[in-house]
Amino acid sequence: MKTNRRDILRGAALTGVVAGAGALSACGEGAEDPSPTGADAVGDKITLRTIAEAEKLQGIAFSPDEREQMLGDLEGKLEALARLRTVDMSNTDAPALLFNPKLPGKSVRSQKNILVLSTIEKPVPDDDAEIAFASVVEQGEWLRSGAISATRLTEIYLKRIERHDATLRAFITVTPGVARLQAAKADKDFAAGRVRSALQGIPYGLKDLVDTKGVKTTWGATPYKTRMPDHDAQIVRKLLRAGAVMLGKTSCGALAYGDQWFDARTKNPWNPKEGSSGSSAGSASATAAGLCSFGVGTETLGSIISPSERCGATGLRPTFGRISRHGVMALCWSLDKLGAICRSVEDTAAVLSSVKGYDADDPSTARIGFTYDSAVDVSGMTVGYVPAWFDEGDAADRAGLEALRSLGVTVKEFAWPELSFDALVEIVLVEAAAAFTDLTLSGHDDELVWQASQAWPNTWRAARFISAVDYVQIDRLRRKLMQDMRDAFEGFDALIGPHYAGGALLATNMTGHPQLALRAGFAQKPNRTTSNNEPAEGAETFRVPRGVSLWGDLFQEGKIIALGAALEKVLGVASERPPGF
Repeated sequence: MKTNRRDILRGAALTGVVAGAGALSACGEGAEDPSPTGADAVGDKITLRTIAEAEKLQGIAFSPDEREQMLGDLEGKLEALARLRTVDMSNTDAPALLFNPKLPGKSVRSQKNILVLSTIEKPVPDDDAEIAFASVVEQGEWLRSGAISATRLTEIYLKRIERHDATLRAFITVTPGVARLQAAKADKDFAAGRVRSALQGIPYGLKDLVDTKGVKTTWGATPYKTRMPDHDAQIVRKLLRAGAVMLGKTSCGALAYGDQWFDARTKNPWNPKEGSSGSSAGSASATAAGLCSFGVGTETLGSIISPSERCGATGLRPTFGRISRHGVMALCWSLDKLGAICRSVEDTAAVLSSVKGYDADDPSTARIGFTYDSAVDVSGMTVGYVPAWFDEGDAADRAGLEALRSLGVTVKEFAWPELSFDALVEIVLVEAAAAFTDLTLSGHDDELVWQASQAWPNTWRAARFISAVDYVQIDRLRRKLMQDMRDAFEGFDALIGPHYAGGALLATNMTGHPQLALRAGFAQKPNRTTSNNEPAEGAETFRVPRGVSLWGDLFQEGKIIALGAALEKVLGVASERPPGF
């Protein structure tokens, strides 16, 4: 979509430039404000009063002389902005600056590419639903042994999608033709003795932010609902090489926010009266309901962790730079990450092993291997916790901590940074506003279904009043938080806590640290709102999953997956299925 450049040039910015010339003579010190009368009237000219009122948006104050001195300079800046807005930029045009989670002075330990999954000695169940809810590790063993074919496994999921997706609305586009061709290819490779990866023959759902050649990629948003990419994203190419089977494109909240997309709201299989949270809404819902073996999600600020918590799935948000984002919708270049949503912890290792790695088309990616060994002894690990987080948490949170203690690990208090970092959320809002500036300036943001005050259209407009100077200050605050987190993780293998406690979700997304969300228990909850996990009004409650999170140091996903797998066994709640599915 292209902005109507003629309308922009006629807009307020350029109008202000033209009108400003006449304003100079009329707005000397003490001159009357020539703007229209009335307290709320808005004139076309930039005046001293314009500057004085704008100061309120920045929390600053200048003298009358200072305002008069800068008036002419502002005209030149607005002329430059008007010219900037005539430059056609697509979503793929990234900023020149790159975020790097690695700080100077601390090396990241190298890793070999090693994947050792558990050996599962379990026969193929007779019931198709039990097959559908089996883990990726179990299904992989059955496929490689010839106990089940990729074609049969794929047909089981296609039938389940046909049966249940009308309730969940977890898929925007189902691709049975693609799935059957890829399953047949996997079966042919198995028959020839060619084993490509742990994901060979495994059917998955792909979040509809990820480009697929010849298959619509809608970003969940009305303005892009017919968008057809010319190329596959890098992660799609890697999954194809791994032999995985794409069932279709899973739903996402429009432009990576919430669970409301252009045609529906995706539902939580444990309580279909509420949304599945987002924005990886469909990947979490479909995985939790047994409509696919695993889902691919993305996270900028909670889009893997939040729907995984809501739907009782296991979500891994890897270190920033682990997985190439080439061919994936950009929301926030310094924060966007791809990850796996699964039904068991160890499955996340199987997925990450196949899709991680450096990509020249995404300069933020890192050249670091990934090691996971299911036989590692976690009792030698040191895990941090913040006592206040669990004092304020619920029974499931405390059950997670007690289960951790039973593993024989060393549990120590973690020095969570005391720095006030709430302002960092503006990074998401400003970068997202830049990524979709075309929608704001053209007025096409009105086409998005969700128009609440916290929705994108309004937050993007407000983000334009964050000054560039303050944005740089916020980025410097981010650096300070990164340094504090580096120091805090010294001597620890992991940190355990409730997903959102202490601002940990915001902090670790900003620093690039990995987070693993896994099911820890259940709770009675009323229907919750789309944008968060707070309950909406209403007395009726539903039994829904509750989870706990593990955070690791940069690029140490193998440790938190091993710890999470051990924790999952002790907790013993991961295998329960949502009623009716």
